[in-house]
Amino acid sequence: MKPIRKAVFPVGGLGTRFLPATKALPKEMLPIVDKPLIEYAVEEARAAGIEEFVFVTGRGKTAIQNHFDSHFELEHALTAKGREEELSSITNAMGEPGQFAYVRQMEALGLGHAVWTARNFIGNEPFAVLLADDLISGEPGTLAEMAEVHTEHGGNVVALMEVPHADTARYGVVAPGGDDGKVVEVLDLVEKPDPADAPSNLAIVGRYILQPEVLGFLALGERGAGNEIQLTDSMAKMIGNMPFNGMRLSGTRYDCGTKVGFLEANVAFALERDDLGRDVFQRIEQVLEEHRQV
Repeated sequence: MKPIRKAVFPVGGLGTRFLPATKALPKEMLPIVDKPLIEYAVEEARAAGIEEFVFVTGRGKTAIQNHFDSHFELEHALTAKGREEELSSITNAMGEPGQFAYVRQMEALGLGHAVWTARNFIGNEPFAVLLADDLISGEPGTLAEMAEVHTEHGGNVVALMEVPHADTARYGVVAPGGDDGKVVEVLDLVEKPDPADAPSNLAIVGRYILQPEVLGFLALGERGAGNEIQLTDSMAKMIGNMPFNGMRLSGTRYDCGTKVGFLEANVAFALERDDLGRDVFQRIEQVLEEHRQV
């Protein structure tokens, strides 16, 4: 069984929920405390053994490319001042030459289209897909856990979490078969089902390990929910032809595609830090007390 060496990061969206902040700044570069969302996703991929990274970008996304590149002047200034910690924080994100690739998604036609755009990079290997605005904390990382499931079962693996039935219309939802509490057999996939029609409340969150056969289905360009080329629809066509499993999240997922989820993640990650946690906790208590008095 081939190991998972390649990962695709769809980062071509406009980020309209965070306007005006994302007018000139990609939403994937919004910081959780002091590190951008996309860097958390890349770190998770590296921890899972990913060796090659492709970013599917759009207009105005050059900040992502610059972030994972060298910055000679800044590195020189930090070195001269002996600021080793800050220097490490900007150089650790950079990969080896040739590890990072960027392809342009000419039109925003959906997640499936973004993945298909990376087809020449993927080739004939299994690959991972990570959505940066689904930030997942916990050790080991989610993708590393999924890689273990893939090693054991083969085929396709998606990350799953239980959501309220009323929220199923926001997600791809699986029809489950066998379930050992962690690994769930996937019998079918439905994109954004009406709660009355949802086959379960097990929703796919932004981590996937996929076989290259999915690219053939995506190449058909069939439109689904929202008149977009949905990744879920093409994944569903592989069910029955190869193993297909979901893995329940063991970490905590923050939906950083929403303002509330983004703010929640900032607070949670700040509280976990030794250099910030105590002060942040005290400031939150002060703010809450002030609001109680209003």
